[in-house]
Formats: sequence, C-alpha cells, structure tokens
Amino acid sequence: MKAMQITELGQPLQLVDVDAPTPGKGEVSIRVAACGVNFGDTLMVKGTYQERPPLPFAPGMEICGTVEAVGEGVKGLKPGTRVAALCGSGGFAEVATAPAAACVPVPPNMSDAEVAAFLVAYGTSHVGLDYRARLKEGENLLVLGAAGGVGLTAIEIGKLMGANVIACARGAAKLEIAKQTGADHLIDSDTDDIREVVKSLGGADVVYDPVGGDQFKAAMRACNPEARLLPLGFASGDVPQIPANILLVKNLTVHGFYWGAYSKFKPEVLANSFMQLFQWHMAGKLKPHVSHQIPLADANDALDLLTTRKATGKVVVTMG
Repeated sequence: MKAMQITELGQPLQLVDVDAPTPGKGEVSIRVAACGVNFGDTLMVKGTYQERPPLPFAPGMEICGTVEAVGEGVKGLKPGTRVAALCGSGGFAEVATAPAAACVPVPPNMSDAEVAAFLVAYGTSHVGLDYRARLKEGENLLVLGAAGGVGLTAIEIGKLMGANVIACARGAAKLEIAKQTGADHLIDSDTDDIREVVKSLGGADVVYDPVGGDQFKAAMRACNPEARLLPLGFASGDVPQIPANILLVKNLTVHGFYWGAYSKFKPEVLANSFMQLFQWHMAGKLKPHVSHQIPLADANDALDLLTTRKATGKVVVTMG
C-alpha cells in the first residue's frame, strides 16, 4: 500500500510503498477513504504531541473507510462495514488498523470527507462543553479560535445546547464563517480588546480555548464568577501559566481536557457522545465544514494549512 510517512521528526512526510498492516487482537484493518487532519498531527510529526509513535510512522488520527479484516476477539464488525474510526496514527495511508472499540458505523447519508471531519472535532467540542464544562442553557460561551476545526463545532454545539455564543477569530473572513455557523457575537482577535468586548457582552460563563497564550489570559479576566475554562490546545505556541489568585477571587474552575484520553480510561464517554452527535447530524442539526480536500501525495500541504492557520473548518486527506 501507499502511505505518507515521517522518517525523521521535523522533516516532511514521504510517499512510500509499505506492507499493509494486519489487525491484532481486538483490532480491525480498514481500507481508508479519507482521513481528517488535526492540529495534533502537526505536533506529532515534530515529536511534541502527548503520544509519540515509533519512527517511521504515518500521522492521521481519524479515518473513514471500509473494514477489510477483523482480528481475534472482534465482535459486531465484519468486512464491508463502513466505519468512522479513531486510529491514533496511521491514517495517512491506504490501509490502517484501529481498535474495534474505537470504530463506529456511520450513516449512509454522510460523505467520506464529512465522516473523516466529524469524530475528533465534534467529539472534542461535545465532550468538552457537555461532560466537562457542563454548559447550561442561557450561559455565555466564549469560543477562541472560532473559525478552526474544533472552534466551528463548538459554535454549533454551543447553540444546540442553548448558549449565547461569542466567537473570537482573526480577521473578517474567518469571523464571517463563524457568523454563518451561528455565532451571536464576533470578536476580531487582531484588532479588538477581547477582555473589554466580552465584559461588555455580560462576561463569559464558559471559555473554550484551543489557542492559549494572551487570548487565554484576556478571556480569564473577562470571566464571570464560577465560570469554567476549558484549555484544549495551544495553537499560539504559548502555554499560559494560570495565576491561582484570579481563580480564587472569582471562584473559577479550569478543566484540563485531553479528549483522546477517554478512549483509554472511560470509553463510554466517547460512545455516548458519538451517539448524540450522529443523532444531531441525521436530524440536520450539524453540518461539518470541510474547507480543503487534499490528495494523499500532497499531505504535507494539508499539515501546512493548519500550521499556517490558513484553514477554516476541517482539512481532509483523501485516498482517491
């Protein structure tokens, strides 16, 4: 099979011919149709992600494809079943393996690209806002990085949960996408004072932050008493240090949140979330935004779109 692999951290991926993987115990092999690209992939190829696969490897955490073979002990999945799967890595390839427990049969009305764009972005936002932050109807939700893959899903899900959504992104074009997705209020992070604008809108009850850095600091100072902050990434490259005195004075709660970890220590959280998300999608309440579909051989371009912040919504690598 063909795969886009990295052989040296920090160097571009290379298109190589390798043996297709075979499923181990509890695993399935999947003929990949499309693979979602995530910011974590850009960190993984530099060796700075939480998980570090041994070299050489193909990045790619989430895939859509068709089950080709099942390993020992697998029940409920059979060859020919079209699934979405969390594979951790290996998705930038024509065949990948994934734990059977991390595979979900998908609705027939979803395209391969939509499915590949769905699990991580929507799953992260739903588990973060519902299970971790306990977002309530009528609360003010501040979404930083609002035009990115997870940012747009946070807007959609926040609206479905009844929140008043304040979207913060860079520039008019990205803010227009956030508005079309359902944001109630817009903040341009290039020109606006985040703290002052959020306070003028009634303050933030929940902060959803994949950016970090100065934006996190400004958002924290715009929080209402008993607000909850959800740091889930640091696209700015700056991991903020959180002053405990501000948490104390405002009775704030910071929820550490690494969505992928639930597949290991509490997978039922993800299963319940996927069930709700697919129900919303089938009801027409969620509309995945795929901004770019990139052929496998050009997967380096897909990663560049994320590192340069040129993508809006989701980038997907396709095998066709």
